[in-house]
Amino acid sequence: MRKRKEKEKKPIRLLPILILLFIGLLGWYYTKSVEGIVIAISLALLLVIIFKIWLKSRATAKFRKAGIYEIDEMTGEEFEQYLGKLFEKRGFKVSYTKASSDYGADLILEDTEDIIAVQAKRYSGSVGVKAVQEIIGALKMYEATEAWVITNSYFTKQAEKLAETNDVFLIDREELMELILETK
Repeated sequence: MRKRKEKEKKPIRLLPILILLFIGLLGWYYTKSVEGIVIAISLALLLVIIFKIWLKSRATAKFRKAGIYEIDEMTGEEFEQYLGKLFEKRGFKVSYTKASSDYGADLILEDTEDIIAVQAKRYSGSVGVKAVQEIIGALKMYEATEAWVITNSYFTKQAEKLAETNDVFLIDREELMELILETK
């Protein structure tokens, strides 16, 4: 006979309750009525809702300004070209590898000090270990000093761990948007 799983009890978050209690007490202090308590708590909740909507609209505006939605619609090759232009604006000399037989790198960036092999992954899902493995293989092939994987998405935990172990620099969606906004 199988044991029934006990429902996990979610911890009660005490701070929001204490804040609402404090706001209710303020309402009572100034009005000496139950209506004052209700109005104070209602106004506080309304302000929280407005603040959350404002934060979400700022994030959406940031996405739009960075052009991340357009990047999401690009093909892999268009994404590589886009990144090449982005890094040229940042002062790198950019070389593109062949579409096939690229040995794991899509772009080679050069500045006065470094040669950077870049793997570009325009994905709708998470980028896994394979992308990190490919760029590690490209390091010696292109005599690169650094290896980067850039995506319009996010990385799996396994990819992050492998990258950290092998000194591979990962640029995910958030960092890509920051890079784009800094470059504009």
